[in-house]
Amino acid sequence: MNKVIVTGRLTRDPESRVSQSNMEVSRFSVAAQGDFVNKNGERDVEFINCVAFGGLASTINKYCRKGRLIGIQGRIRNNSYTAQDGTKRYTTDIVVEQMEFLSTGNNDTQAGGNYSQSNNNYSAYSPSGNDNMADIETTDISEDPYKNFGEEVTLSSDDLPF
Repeated sequence: MNKVIVTGRLTRDPESRVSQSNMEVSRFSVAAQGDFVNKNGERDVEFINCVAFGGLASTINKYCRKGRLIGIQGRIRNNSYTAQDGTKRYTTDIVVEQMEFLSTGNNDTQAGGNYSQSNNNYSAYSPSGNDNMADIETTDISEDPYKNFGEEVTLSSDDLPF
């Protein structure tokens, strides 16, 4: 089973594109804060690349901006490609299948609206917000993202609480 649920804030405005098959595509990243608190009392933050297609992409491109709190559900997709300079590039994205607005604009007020994509039946959602486009950034992973994953951890059955 490949299922992911993430709540976080957009780290940049969505990047809107149209695929070769004339389908709208939205690329964006979400900053998701973890539950674990490190020795300095800080929570780790993961920056997660996401992609959505079709009507869901259209809604994200139209209503989501940097700083907006959203909840997404989807699946993980790993890809690799050869860049123009001949180097191999790796990407890991969440393919968004459902999205929920958890704030209006860039604040924490509960909006309660949701949007899902299933069998090309789309429900519309029209929150208040700013529709101005800002500069669009892109994220490019130029090497194996798992190269410096960390040290190996060995656990014995005595370390487990059950």
